[in-house]
Amino acid sequence: MKHAMITAFYDFLDEWNAVLGLSTPLHHRQIMDFLVSVWEHAPHRGLLMAFRHSGKSTVVGIFAACVLYLRPDTRILILSAESSLATRMVAHIRHILENHPRCTELVPAVKKEWASGRITINRPIGIREPSVVCQGIHGNITGMRADLIICDDIEVPNTSNTAQKRAALRDRLRELDFILSPPGTMIYIGTPHTMDTIYRTCDDD
Repeated sequence: MKHAMITAFYDFLDEWNAVLGLSTPLHHRQIMDFLVSVWEHAPHRGLLMAFRHSGKSTVVGIFAACVLYLRPDTRILILSAESSLATRMVAHIRHILENHPRCTELVPAVKKEWASGRITINRPIGIREPSVVCQGIHGNITGMRADLIICDDIEVPNTSNTAQKRAALRDRLRELDFILSPPGTMIYIGTPHTMDTIYRTCDDD
């Protein structure tokens, strides 16, 4: 029997698919199970790799929306190889928040920060950072703080096709430890594009 936390995420996932007129594929539940396990258990680091068009980014967006539903004070940072890719993930999360039956009270009446690159839900006052913000991997992340960092497709040919680029990418990823608030969660999603993939380092960590 699944424990209460994963059941809450399963229910959130199933209800969202029902809104779309879809059923939930078994492998999407397996992906959600993995994400929740990383979120709940130390060291709170995970690497998700799945076959192409498996819907892994779709499930990760649903996972992020459910985290905000359960813990509205969570700060989420989305990083991708390019800011346009990260923006798509934020748009996906925003769409879920706007249309999921459980998220009605999270959507602010006055949407001061409700755009393609950042959104802020109804939550306790006193939190400076947006609920969700995105950035390209080489964008300015100085001074940011996050409780959940999602690195979505940061290794692509443009960021990993030379040893120098891979070294620069690894250096950039080390900076995330200074952004993540303890005991925060960091999840990598992607597909290796080189034998010397940065995901091997992520897995070792």
